[in-house]
Amino acid sequence: MAIEIEYKFLVNREKWSALSKPEGSLIVQAYIHNSKEVTVRVRIKGTSAYLTIKGQTIGVSRSEFEYEIPISDAEEMIEQFSAKHIRKYRYEISMGKHTWEVDVFGGKLEGLILAEIELNDEDEVFEKPDWITEDVSTDESYYNAVLIEKC
Repeated sequence: MAIEIEYKFLVNREKWSALSKPEGSLIVQAYIHNSKEVTVRVRIKGTSAYLTIKGQTIGVSRSEFEYEIPISDAEEMIEQFSAKHIRKYRYEISMGKHTWEVDVFGGKLEGLILAEIELNDEDEVFEKPDWITEDVSTDESYYNAVLIEKC
């Protein structure tokens, strides 16, 4: 079983805007099943698509299984099985031995910017950039599975 250990932070918009960053990738994602115990997500990122199954979050960890699927299948799943979807641009920022994934949301979530970092251990030390602010890792209102309800 794969375990995802992820910390999530809010981002200071002014500092983020001033930052030199790589080109972002458009992500469109929807949920086929969405409960506290398990989520089944379909995601299109650039020229790739994925089906992801995640277990219940405990602290900052949860089980995760992810499989690449054809984009045409992902598009059809989103159309057939989900009334809502999230659109965001993801920027990957390398810092030390880690990569920060920064999501800039669009649509009804416009203005929200979240930064995530995945670790190998919950106690792993990592460098925090000056453009992150509040740690919202355990605040369920910032989970994509909850944010989609606002779309």
